[in-house]
Amino acid sequence: MATYAHIVIHRFHWKPSEFLNMSDEEQAFVIASINEKIEAEEKEAKKLKK
Repeated sequence: MATYAHIVIHRFHWKPSEFLNMSDEEQAFVIASINEKIEAEEKEAKKLKK
């Protein structure tokens, strides 16, 4: 959870409490969205290395 809190603080400019006070469903959505974004960034980085 700390990793995701770190990401929302730095990428989204949210206060930690904004993320931590979300419902479980909202946090799950944010986490899934972050995972999708990270996967897309990693895929793009691999593509650029070729």
